[in-house]
Amino acid sequence: MNLTNYRAISLLTSFLKVSEKALFNRLIAHFNTNKLLVGNQFGFRKGIATEDAIFKLKDETLNALNKNKKMAGSIFCDLEKAFDSVNHDILLSKLLYYGINGKAKLLLESYLQNRYQRVQVTNSYSNSNTVSEWTKIKCGVPQGSILGLLLFLVYINDLPKAIEHKALPILFADDTSVLLMSPNNTQMQSDFNIIFEQLIKWFKSNLFFFNSGKTYFIQFTKKSTCTSDIQITYEDKQISIVNETKFLGLFINNNLSWKTHNECIKTKLSSACYAVRSVKPFLTINTLKMIYYSYFHSVMIYGLLFWGNSPHSIQNFRLQKKIIRIMAGCRYRDSCRKLFINLEILPLPSQYIFSVLMFMIRNRSQFLVNSEIHHINIRQHANFHQPSVNVAKYQKGVYFLGVKVFSALPSDIKTEFNNPKKFKVVLQKFLYEKSFYSLEEYFRLQKC
Repeated sequence: MNLTNYRAISLLTSFLKVSEKALFNRLIAHFNTNKLLVGNQFGFRKGIATEDAIFKLKDETLNALNKNKKMAGSIFCDLEKAFDSVNHDILLSKLLYYGINGKAKLLLESYLQNRYQRVQVTNSYSNSNTVSEWTKIKCGVPQGSILGLLLFLVYINDLPKAIEHKALPILFADDTSVLLMSPNNTQMQSDFNIIFEQLIKWFKSNLFFFNSGKTYFIQFTKKSTCTSDIQITYEDKQISIVNETKFLGLFINNNLSWKTHNECIKTKLSSACYAVRSVKPFLTINTLKMIYYSYFHSVMIYGLLFWGNSPHSIQNFRLQKKIIRIMAGCRYRDSCRKLFINLEILPLPSQYIFSVLMFMIRNRSQFLVNSEIHHINIRQHANFHQPSVNVAKYQKGVYFLGVKVFSALPSDIKTEFNNPKKFKVVLQKFLYEKSFYSLEEYFRLQKC
Protein backbone atom coordinates (compact mmCIF):
# COMPACT_ATOMS: atom_id res chain seq x y z
CA MET A 1 0.00 0.00 0.00
CA ASN A 2 1.48 3.32 -1.13
CA LEU A 3 0.31 6.12 1.17
CA THR A 4 1.22 8.78 -1.41
CA ASN A 5 -1.71 7.56 -3.54
CA TYR A 6 -4.18 8.78 -0.91
CA ARG A 7 -5.54 12.33 -0.71
CA ALA A 8 -7.15 14.19 2.15
CA ILE A 9 -10.84 14.98 1.53
CA SER A 10 -12.25 18.07 3.19
CA LEU A 11 -15.32 17.45 5.36
CA LEU A 12 -17.41 20.59 5.15
CA THR A 13 -20.28 21.83 7.29
CA SER A 14 -23.73 22.24 5.74
CA PHE A 15 -23.51 26.03 6.08
CA LEU A 16 -20.17 26.12 4.27
CA LYS A 17 -21.54 23.95 1.44
CA VAL A 18 -24.43 26.37 0.93
CA SER A 19 -22.04 29.34 1.00
CA GLU A 20 -19.68 27.65 -1.46
CA LYS A 21 -22.54 26.83 -3.81
CA ALA A 22 -23.64 30.48 -3.89
CA LEU A 23 -20.08 31.64 -4.55
CA PHE A 24 -19.59 28.92 -7.17
CA ASN A 25 -22.73 30.02 -9.06
CA ARG A 26 -21.54 33.63 -9.17
CA LEU A 27 -18.03 32.66 -10.32
CA ILE A 28 -19.10 30.19 -13.01
CA ALA A 29 -21.65 32.71 -14.33
CA HIS A 30 -18.84 35.28 -14.65
CA PHE A 31 -16.52 32.86 -16.47
CA ASN A 32 -19.26 31.53 -18.78
CA THR A 33 -20.73 34.94 -19.61
CA ASN A 34 -17.33 36.33 -20.55
CA LYS A 35 -16.19 33.06 -22.17
CA LEU A 36 -13.02 32.94 -20.09
CA LEU A 37 -12.61 29.16 -19.79
CA VAL A 38 -10.72 27.68 -22.73
CA GLY A 39 -12.46 25.23 -25.05
CA ASN A 40 -9.63 22.74 -24.57
CA GLN A 41 -10.76 22.11 -20.97
CA PHE A 42 -13.40 19.35 -20.75
CA GLY A 43 -13.31 18.61 -17.03
CA PHE A 44 -16.06 19.46 -14.52
CA ARG A 45 -18.04 21.69 -16.87
CA LYS A 46 -21.80 21.54 -17.34
CA GLY A 47 -22.87 19.72 -20.48
CA ILE A 48 -19.35 18.43 -21.19
CA ALA A 49 -18.23 14.87 -20.44
CA THR A 50 -15.21 12.61 -20.84
CA GLU A 51 -16.67 11.43 -24.16
CA ASP A 52 -16.20 14.93 -25.57
CA ALA A 53 -12.48 14.92 -24.69
CA ILE A 54 -11.97 11.42 -26.10
CA PHE A 55 -13.89 12.36 -29.28
CA LYS A 56 -11.68 15.42 -29.74
CA LEU A 57 -8.51 13.32 -29.48
CA LYS A 58 -9.73 10.53 -31.73
CA ASP A 59 -11.45 12.72 -34.33
CA GLU A 60 -8.47 15.06 -34.74
CA THR A 61 -6.17 12.04 -35.05
CA LEU A 62 -8.33 10.40 -37.71
CA ASN A 63 -8.68 13.71 -39.59
CA ALA A 64 -4.91 14.06 -39.67
CA LEU A 65 -4.45 10.54 -41.01
CA ASN A 66 -7.34 10.85 -43.49
CA LYS A 67 -7.35 14.36 -44.95
CA ASN A 68 -3.77 15.53 -44.77
CA LYS A 69 -2.10 12.14 -44.61
CA LYS A 70 -0.01 13.50 -41.75
CA MET A 71 1.61 11.73 -38.86
CA ALA A 72 -0.08 12.10 -35.49
CA GLY A 73 1.31 11.59 -32.00
CA SER A 74 0.27 12.43 -28.48
CA ILE A 75 1.95 12.94 -25.11
CA PHE A 76 -0.13 11.87 -22.11
CA CYS A 77 1.27 13.84 -19.17
CA ASP A 78 1.08 12.97 -15.48
CA LEU A 79 1.23 15.60 -12.74
CA GLU A 80 1.98 14.59 -9.18
CA LYS A 81 -0.65 15.73 -6.68
CA ALA A 82 -1.90 18.44 -9.03
CA PHE A 83 -4.82 19.59 -6.83
CA ASP A 84 -2.53 19.73 -3.78
CA SER A 85 0.12 21.75 -5.63
CA VAL A 86 -1.96 24.83 -6.47
CA ASN A 87 -0.06 27.90 -5.23
CA HIS A 88 -2.46 30.33 -3.54
CA ASP A 89 -0.63 33.50 -4.57
CA ILE A 90 -0.49 32.43 -8.23
CA LEU A 91 -4.17 31.42 -8.14
CA LEU A 92 -5.23 34.77 -6.65
CA SER A 93 -3.23 36.65 -9.27
CA LYS A 94 -4.96 34.65 -12.03
CA LEU A 95 -8.37 35.36 -10.51
CA LEU A 96 -7.50 39.06 -10.54
CA TYR A 97 -6.47 38.77 -14.20
CA TYR A 98 -9.87 37.25 -15.03
CA GLY A 99 -11.70 40.14 -13.37
CA ILE A 100 -12.25 38.81 -9.84
CA ASN A 101 -11.34 41.83 -7.72
CA GLY A 102 -12.55 43.89 -4.77
CA LYS A 103 -14.60 42.09 -2.13
CA ALA A 104 -14.92 38.96 -4.24
CA LYS A 105 -11.13 38.59 -4.34
CA LEU A 106 -10.87 39.24 -0.58
CA LEU A 107 -13.52 36.57 0.04
CA LEU A 108 -11.62 33.99 -2.02
CA GLU A 109 -8.35 34.99 -0.37
CA SER A 110 -9.96 34.38 3.03
CA TYR A 111 -11.34 31.06 1.75
CA LEU A 112 -7.90 29.80 0.67
CA GLN A 113 -5.59 31.10 3.38
CA ASN A 114 -5.24 30.17 7.05
CA ARG A 115 -6.91 26.80 6.57
CA TYR A 116 -5.92 23.86 8.78
CA GLN A 117 -6.50 20.17 8.39
CA ARG A 118 -5.80 16.89 10.13
CA VAL A 119 -6.23 13.26 9.15
CA GLN A 120 -8.17 10.60 11.02
CA VAL A 121 -7.46 6.91 10.38
CA THR A 122 -10.01 4.40 11.64
CA ASN A 123 -8.94 0.87 12.56
CA SER A 124 -12.04 -1.25 11.92
CA TYR A 125 -10.54 -4.27 13.71
CA SER A 126 -9.81 -2.60 17.04
CA ASN A 127 -12.58 0.01 16.66
CA SER A 128 -10.12 2.82 17.39
CA ASN A 129 -9.12 6.09 15.71
CA THR A 130 -5.71 7.63 15.15
CA VAL A 131 -5.72 11.40 14.64
CA SER A 132 -2.85 13.57 13.41
CA GLU A 133 -2.06 17.07 14.65
CA TRP A 134 -3.61 20.12 13.01
CA THR A 135 -1.42 21.39 10.15
CA LYS A 136 -1.68 24.65 8.21
CA ILE A 137 -2.45 24.22 4.50
CA LYS A 138 0.15 26.15 2.52
CA CYS A 139 -1.02 25.21 -0.99
CA GLY A 140 -3.70 23.30 -2.84
CA VAL A 141 -7.46 23.58 -3.24
CA PRO A 142 -9.81 21.73 -0.85
CA GLN A 143 -10.68 18.36 -2.38
CA GLY A 144 -14.25 17.33 -1.76
CA SER A 145 -15.40 20.94 -1.81
CA ILE A 146 -17.77 22.56 -4.30
CA LEU A 147 -15.47 25.45 -5.12
CA GLY A 148 -12.16 23.56 -5.31
CA LEU A 149 -12.72 22.08 -8.77
CA LEU A 150 -13.55 25.45 -10.35
CA LEU A 151 -10.53 27.10 -8.74
CA PHE A 152 -8.32 24.37 -10.18
CA LEU A 153 -9.77 24.93 -13.67
CA VAL A 154 -8.97 28.63 -13.32
CA TYR A 155 -5.42 27.81 -12.23
CA ILE A 156 -4.71 25.60 -15.25
CA ASN A 157 -6.77 27.68 -17.72
CA ASP A 158 -3.79 29.39 -19.38
CA LEU A 159 -1.88 26.15 -20.09
CA PRO A 160 -3.32 25.65 -23.62
CA LYS A 161 -2.23 29.15 -24.67
CA ALA A 162 1.40 28.22 -23.99
CA ILE A 163 1.42 25.50 -26.66
CA GLU A 164 -1.73 25.70 -28.82
CA HIS A 165 0.07 27.53 -31.66
CA LYS A 166 2.03 24.33 -32.31
CA ALA A 167 -0.22 21.54 -30.99
CA LEU A 168 -3.69 20.66 -29.70
CA PRO A 169 -3.87 20.38 -25.89
CA ILE A 170 -6.78 18.35 -24.50
CA LEU A 171 -7.44 18.77 -20.77
CA PHE A 172 -9.77 17.03 -18.39
CA ALA A 173 -8.97 18.78 -15.09
CA ASP A 174 -5.36 17.64 -14.45
CA ASP A 175 -5.34 14.92 -17.15
CA THR A 176 -3.28 16.59 -19.85
CA SER A 177 -2.69 15.24 -23.34
CA VAL A 178 -1.02 17.07 -26.21
CA LEU A 179 -1.77 16.03 -29.80
CA LEU A 180 0.58 17.01 -32.62
CA MET A 181 0.23 16.50 -36.37
CA SER A 182 3.32 16.67 -38.60
CA PRO A 183 4.11 15.71 -42.21
CA ASN A 184 7.10 13.52 -41.32
CA ASN A 185 9.16 12.08 -38.47
CA THR A 186 11.84 14.74 -38.58
CA GLN A 187 9.35 17.58 -38.28
CA MET A 188 7.44 15.78 -35.54
CA GLN A 189 10.61 15.24 -33.53
CA SER A 190 11.51 18.92 -33.81
CA ASP A 191 8.00 20.15 -32.97
CA PHE A 192 7.63 17.83 -29.98
CA ASN A 193 10.93 18.99 -28.51
CA ILE A 194 9.78 22.62 -28.75
CA ILE A 195 6.32 21.88 -27.33
CA PHE A 196 7.66 19.71 -24.54
CA GLU A 197 10.11 22.42 -23.50
CA GLN A 198 7.26 24.98 -23.37
CA LEU A 199 5.08 22.53 -21.45
CA ILE A 200 7.74 21.88 -18.81
CA LYS A 201 8.41 25.60 -18.53
CA TRP A 202 4.72 26.22 -17.77
CA PHE A 203 4.62 23.40 -15.20
CA LYS A 204 7.66 24.77 -13.38
CA SER A 205 6.46 28.38 -13.39
CA ASN A 206 3.15 27.24 -11.88
CA LEU A 207 4.88 24.97 -9.34
CA PHE A 208 3.49 21.70 -10.67
CA PHE A 209 5.54 18.51 -10.28
CA PHE A 210 5.91 16.68 -13.60
CA ASN A 211 6.08 12.89 -13.30
CA SER A 212 8.17 11.66 -16.23
CA GLY A 213 7.85 8.04 -15.12
CA LYS A 214 4.09 8.04 -15.72
CA THR A 215 4.13 10.18 -18.86
CA TYR A 216 3.78 8.34 -22.17
CA PHE A 217 4.06 9.05 -25.88
CA ILE A 218 2.00 7.29 -28.56
CA GLN A 219 2.51 7.66 -32.29
CA PHE A 220 -0.77 6.91 -34.04
CA THR A 221 -0.62 4.97 -37.28
CA LYS A 222 -2.80 3.46 -40.01
CA LYS A 223 -0.96 0.16 -39.75
CA SER A 224 -1.46 -2.58 -37.15
CA THR A 225 2.23 -2.47 -36.17
CA CYS A 226 4.56 0.49 -36.19
CA THR A 227 7.76 1.49 -34.45
CA SER A 228 8.31 5.13 -33.54
CA ASP A 229 11.63 6.92 -33.98
CA ILE A 230 10.53 9.88 -31.84
CA GLN A 231 12.64 10.52 -28.72
CA ILE A 232 11.53 12.93 -26.00
CA THR A 233 13.71 13.48 -22.94
CA TYR A 234 13.23 15.24 -19.60
CA GLU A 235 16.15 15.80 -17.22
CA ASP A 236 18.21 13.12 -19.02
CA LYS A 237 15.31 10.66 -18.79
CA GLN A 238 13.54 9.47 -21.93
CA ILE A 239 9.76 9.62 -22.01
CA SER A 240 8.37 6.11 -22.50
CA ILE A 241 7.12 5.31 -26.00
CA VAL A 242 4.19 2.90 -25.74
CA ASN A 243 1.67 1.28 -28.06
CA GLU A 244 -1.25 1.83 -25.69
CA THR A 245 -2.22 3.77 -22.59
CA LYS A 246 -5.30 4.50 -20.49
CA PHE A 247 -6.96 7.85 -21.16
CA LEU A 248 -10.05 8.87 -19.18
CA GLY A 249 -11.00 5.26 -18.51
CA LEU A 250 -10.46 3.93 -22.04
CA PHE A 251 -7.46 1.99 -23.29
CA ILE A 252 -6.25 3.75 -26.44
CA ASN A 253 -3.65 2.12 -28.66
CA ASN A 254 -1.57 3.37 -31.56
CA ASN A 255 -3.84 1.93 -34.29
CA LEU A 256 -7.14 2.76 -32.51
CA SER A 257 -8.33 -0.86 -32.63
CA TRP A 258 -9.86 -0.98 -29.09
CA LYS A 259 -8.75 -4.59 -28.63
CA THR A 260 -7.25 -4.04 -25.17
CA HIS A 261 -10.25 -2.07 -23.93
CA ASN A 262 -12.68 -4.77 -25.03
CA GLU A 263 -10.57 -7.38 -23.26
CA CYS A 264 -10.55 -5.24 -20.11
CA ILE A 265 -14.31 -4.79 -19.85
CA LYS A 266 -14.88 -8.42 -20.85
CA THR A 267 -13.54 -9.43 -17.43
CA LYS A 268 -15.89 -7.03 -15.63
CA LEU A 269 -18.91 -8.14 -17.67
CA SER A 270 -18.12 -11.81 -16.98
CA SER A 271 -18.11 -11.07 -13.25
CA ALA A 272 -21.51 -9.40 -13.58
CA CYS A 273 -22.88 -12.50 -15.34
CA TYR A 274 -21.67 -14.69 -12.49
CA ALA A 275 -23.20 -12.36 -9.89
CA VAL A 276 -26.61 -12.36 -11.61
CA ARG A 277 -26.54 -16.14 -11.97
CA SER A 278 -25.86 -16.45 -8.22
CA VAL A 279 -28.81 -14.30 -7.11
CA LYS A 280 -31.26 -15.20 -9.89
CA PRO A 281 -33.22 -17.85 -7.88
CA PHE A 282 -34.02 -15.36 -5.13
CA LEU A 283 -35.02 -12.23 -7.04
CA THR A 284 -37.79 -10.99 -9.32
CA ILE A 285 -37.13 -10.01 -12.93
CA ASN A 286 -37.50 -6.30 -12.08
CA THR A 287 -34.85 -6.56 -9.38
CA LEU A 288 -32.58 -8.47 -11.76
CA LYS A 289 -32.98 -5.65 -14.29
CA MET A 290 -31.87 -3.16 -11.65
CA ILE A 291 -28.76 -5.26 -11.00
CA TYR A 292 -28.17 -5.56 -14.75
CA TYR A 293 -28.22 -1.79 -15.23
CA SER A 294 -25.99 -1.21 -12.19
CA TYR A 295 -23.28 -3.82 -12.79
CA PHE A 296 -23.41 -4.74 -16.48
CA HIS A 297 -25.00 -1.91 -18.47
CA SER A 298 -23.01 0.85 -16.72
CA VAL A 299 -19.73 -0.84 -17.71
CA MET A 300 -20.88 -1.66 -21.23
CA ILE A 301 -22.05 1.81 -22.26
CA TYR A 302 -19.00 3.81 -21.12
CA GLY A 303 -17.19 4.93 -24.26
CA LEU A 304 -19.42 2.66 -26.37
CA LEU A 305 -19.66 5.17 -29.22
CA PHE A 306 -15.89 4.71 -29.74
CA TRP A 307 -15.44 0.94 -29.42
CA GLY A 308 -18.98 -0.32 -30.14
CA ASN A 309 -18.31 -0.88 -33.86
CA SER A 310 -14.98 -2.62 -33.28
CA PRO A 311 -14.73 -6.30 -34.38
CA HIS A 312 -13.58 -7.06 -30.83
CA SER A 313 -16.91 -5.87 -29.37
CA ILE A 314 -18.65 -9.07 -30.50
CA GLN A 315 -17.30 -10.91 -27.45
CA ASN A 316 -18.99 -8.42 -25.15
CA PHE A 317 -22.23 -8.66 -27.12
CA ARG A 318 -22.14 -12.43 -26.51
CA LEU A 319 -21.77 -11.75 -22.80
CA GLN A 320 -24.78 -9.42 -22.94
CA LYS A 321 -26.85 -12.18 -24.55
CA LYS A 322 -25.59 -14.56 -21.89
CA ILE A 323 -26.76 -12.35 -19.01
CA ILE A 324 -30.14 -11.81 -20.72
CA ARG A 325 -30.62 -15.59 -20.94
CA ILE A 326 -29.68 -15.94 -17.26
CA MET A 327 -32.21 -13.27 -16.24
CA ALA A 328 -34.97 -14.87 -18.33
CA GLY A 329 -34.10 -18.42 -17.27
CA CYS A 330 -33.45 -19.59 -20.83
CA ARG A 331 -31.07 -22.17 -22.20
CA TYR A 332 -27.63 -21.41 -23.63
CA ARG A 333 -28.66 -21.56 -27.31
CA ASP A 334 -32.11 -19.97 -27.05
CA SER A 335 -32.68 -16.89 -29.21
CA CYS A 336 -32.40 -13.60 -27.33
CA ARG A 337 -34.07 -11.22 -29.76
CA LYS A 338 -37.55 -11.51 -28.25
CA LEU A 339 -36.04 -11.42 -24.76
CA PHE A 340 -34.40 -8.06 -25.51
CA ILE A 341 -37.75 -6.71 -26.76
CA ASN A 342 -39.76 -8.04 -23.81
CA LEU A 343 -37.26 -6.76 -21.24
CA GLU A 344 -36.91 -3.43 -23.08
CA ILE A 345 -33.12 -3.72 -23.11
CA LEU A 346 -31.17 -2.64 -26.17
CA PRO A 347 -28.71 -5.13 -27.69
CA LEU A 348 -25.16 -3.78 -27.81
CA PRO A 349 -25.29 -2.80 -31.53
CA SER A 350 -28.62 -0.98 -30.97
CA GLN A 351 -27.20 0.71 -27.89
CA TYR A 352 -24.22 1.79 -30.01
CA ILE A 353 -26.59 3.37 -32.57
CA PHE A 354 -28.43 5.15 -29.75
CA SER A 355 -25.17 6.40 -28.17
CA VAL A 356 -23.81 7.76 -31.47
CA LEU A 357 -27.02 9.59 -32.37
CA MET A 358 -27.42 11.10 -28.89
CA PHE A 359 -23.79 12.27 -29.05
CA MET A 360 -24.57 13.96 -32.37
CA ILE A 361 -27.60 15.73 -30.95
CA ARG A 362 -25.55 17.02 -27.99
CA ASN A 363 -22.81 18.21 -30.35
CA ARG A 364 -24.92 19.41 -33.26
CA SER A 365 -22.56 22.31 -34.04
CA GLN A 366 -19.71 19.91 -34.94
CA PHE A 367 -21.70 18.20 -37.72
CA LEU A 368 -22.39 20.02 -41.01
CA VAL A 369 -25.62 19.53 -42.99
CA ASN A 370 -25.40 19.27 -46.79
CA SER A 371 -27.54 22.41 -47.17
CA GLU A 372 -24.95 24.35 -45.14
CA ILE A 373 -22.21 23.46 -47.63
CA HIS A 374 -24.06 24.06 -50.90
CA HIS A 375 -27.49 25.40 -51.87
CA ILE A 376 -28.31 22.80 -54.50
CA ASN A 377 -31.65 21.16 -53.68
CA ILE A 378 -30.64 17.51 -53.82
CA ARG A 379 -32.37 14.51 -52.24
CA GLN A 380 -29.89 14.38 -49.35
CA HIS A 381 -29.88 18.14 -48.63
CA ALA A 382 -31.33 17.62 -45.09
CA ASN A 383 -28.79 14.92 -44.15
CA PHE A 384 -25.45 15.56 -42.52
CA HIS A 385 -22.49 15.95 -44.87
CA GLN A 386 -20.50 12.77 -45.39
CA PRO A 387 -16.76 13.58 -45.57
CA SER A 388 -14.56 11.93 -48.18
CA VAL A 389 -12.50 8.94 -47.12
CA ASN A 390 -8.83 8.37 -47.93
CA VAL A 391 -8.06 5.99 -45.07
CA ALA A 392 -10.21 2.94 -44.27
CA LYS A 393 -9.76 3.49 -40.52
CA TYR A 394 -11.54 6.85 -40.81
CA GLN A 395 -14.76 4.99 -41.65
CA LYS A 396 -14.73 3.53 -38.13
CA GLY A 397 -14.69 6.98 -36.52
CA VAL A 398 -17.63 8.50 -34.67
CA TYR A 399 -18.02 11.38 -37.15
CA PHE A 400 -18.18 9.28 -40.31
CA LEU A 401 -20.33 6.50 -38.88
CA GLY A 402 -22.54 8.98 -37.03
CA VAL A 403 -23.44 10.68 -40.31
CA LYS A 404 -24.03 7.32 -41.98
CA VAL A 405 -26.23 6.08 -39.11
CA PHE A 406 -28.30 9.28 -39.14
CA SER A 407 -28.83 9.06 -42.92
CA ALA A 408 -30.27 5.55 -42.50
CA LEU A 409 -32.90 6.67 -39.97
CA PRO A 410 -36.59 6.64 -41.01
CA SER A 411 -37.64 10.12 -42.11
CA ASP A 412 -40.26 10.50 -39.34
CA ILE A 413 -37.50 10.16 -36.72
CA LYS A 414 -35.11 12.52 -38.55
CA THR A 415 -37.70 15.29 -38.44
CA GLU A 416 -37.54 15.28 -34.62
CA PHE A 417 -33.77 15.87 -34.53
CA ASN A 418 -34.17 19.53 -33.54
CA ASN A 419 -36.29 18.47 -30.56
CA PRO A 420 -33.82 16.50 -28.39
CA LYS A 421 -36.34 15.18 -25.85
CA LYS A 422 -38.83 13.92 -28.41
CA PHE A 423 -36.04 12.59 -30.65
CA LYS A 424 -34.71 10.52 -27.76
CA VAL A 425 -38.16 9.04 -27.03
CA VAL A 426 -39.00 8.09 -30.64
CA LEU A 427 -35.47 6.77 -31.24
CA GLN A 428 -35.61 4.53 -28.17
CA LYS A 429 -39.03 3.21 -29.18
CA PHE A 430 -37.76 2.46 -32.69
CA LEU A 431 -34.65 0.64 -31.42
CA TYR A 432 -36.62 -1.34 -28.81
CA GLU A 433 -39.00 -2.57 -31.51
CA LYS A 434 -36.31 -3.48 -34.07
CA SER A 435 -33.67 -4.78 -31.64
CA PHE A 436 -30.82 -4.66 -34.19
CA TYR A 437 -28.06 -7.25 -33.81
CA SER A 438 -25.57 -5.49 -36.10
CA LEU A 439 -24.96 -2.27 -38.03
CA GLU A 440 -25.36 -4.21 -41.29
CA GLU A 441 -28.89 -5.20 -40.22
CA TYR A 442 -29.66 -1.56 -39.40
CA PHE A 443 -28.36 -0.26 -42.76
CA ARG A 444 -30.36 -2.92 -44.65
CA LEU A 445 -33.49 -1.27 -43.29
CA GLN A 446 -32.73 1.82 -45.39
CA LYS A 447 -32.64 -0.26 -48.58
CA CYS A 448 -36.00 -1.88 -47.94
